[in-house]
Amino acid sequence: MYLADRSAPSGAKTAPPDRGSGRASAVAPAVLALGTVSLITDISSEMVTAVLPLYLIAGLGLSPLGFGALDGVYNGVSALVQLTGGHLADRVRNHKLVAGIGYGLSALCKPLLLLAHSLGPISVVLALERTGKGLRTAPRDALISLSTPDALQGRAFGVHRAMDTTGALLGPLAAFLILGVAVDGYDAVFGVSACVALLGVVVLVLFVPSGTAATPPRRADTPPRPAAAAPAGLPAPARPNPVRLRDAAALLRLPRLRALAFCAVLLGLTTVSDAFVYLLLQRRTGIDDQWFPLLPLGTAAVFLLLAVPAGALADRIGRRTVFLTGHALLLAAYGLLLWAPDWPALPYLVLALHGMFYAATDGVLPAAVAATVPESLRATGLALVGTGQALARFACSLAFGGAWTLWGTGPALAAAAAGLLCCAVVAGWVLRPSPPAPAPAAPAPPDPARRP
Repeated sequence: MYLADRSAPSGAKTAPPDRGSGRASAVAPAVLALGTVSLITDISSEMVTAVLPLYLIAGLGLSPLGFGALDGVYNGVSALVQLTGGHLADRVRNHKLVAGIGYGLSALCKPLLLLAHSLGPISVVLALERTGKGLRTAPRDALISLSTPDALQGRAFGVHRAMDTTGALLGPLAAFLILGVAVDGYDAVFGVSACVALLGVVVLVLFVPSGTAATPPRRADTPPRPAAAAPAGLPAPARPNPVRLRDAAALLRLPRLRALAFCAVLLGLTTVSDAFVYLLLQRRTGIDDQWFPLLPLGTAAVFLLLAVPAGALADRIGRRTVFLTGHALLLAAYGLLLWAPDWPALPYLVLALHGMFYAATDGVLPAAVAATVPESLRATGLALVGTGQALARFACSLAFGGAWTLWGTGPALAAAAAGLLCCAVVAGWVLRPSPPAPAPAAPAPPDPARRP
């Protein structure tokens, strides 16, 4: 069973699984090209993300509540723009164009961090950078989905997330090395990040296939199918109508998509942001500030190792099971931060569980959404669920930052853990598999005693 249902709605055109061309055909060239772009872009983004909490709190003296608000804006702006990016990509029927605009805007914002040295300008720059991320996310995921057979969606998203996470692994490491050798460490990190982001845009332009979507993989021994010609005397088929806003809104009438969106929002409301997790881990274990940029490496390393196996497992045993297991692992990480003794292995255990949570959820959710949305509205459907989840995490950042300021770290995290447990139980019930439809009753045999 998938998160809601294995079946796709009428009109959701997906390619049949390819079982004859071997393992290599499971990943389309478009997925690998987009994975390379994401890898390079994530190196740039995570260089900034790795040093930003420490820069804002230790360098600029921002309070936990202020950081929670800024972190919420950092993610909330991206969430709001996702809907625009998804709908625009479906409307113009060119996912690469909209994704390229998003990548370009994010790259242009990186050099501006060199000029922003107070909270106001930094907030504006980060909001613009997240606008670019919001524009590109849904079109990029739509390209991945439309390039891949339905039965291999989990693996394809897992491969992309693994490549993306390779960048997330290298970004903090680069930031750590730059901080150790540069005189103006933070400015040096921001400058190198800008150059790397520009390289990602160049790779997108040169290597990602153009058009609405790449062709799904086919068997190596199957010749390409010629385009069907219009019968003689009949006009050629008209171009599909442009996607309208009412079409996007009508997606929420799909029960499976509605359930996925509801559960993504519900669980997002109790998912503490990565930055807060690393700050909590530092305070709990006394990790020196010098080593703080390396904490995301632990999460990224585990995510990198498990993203593809988790996606393939979700394709095989069901996306609902893997998705909910991921949130159980996150709950275990919260429990260790709250109640575990001061073991030397505590940081490694928390970061491992954190990475396992992302491996089991980050690619599995869009794979499940893609199976429920028609092809013509694929980017919009992905954006609807992604927007709901990101807005919920925005609210969680605000609430957790306020709870930390008012109550302290322990009670704030305990409240988040209790909320996550309750929300996971509700999500498990909402996403339960539908009972199989009863088989139609066989007609009664004729009575031999009755004669016409």
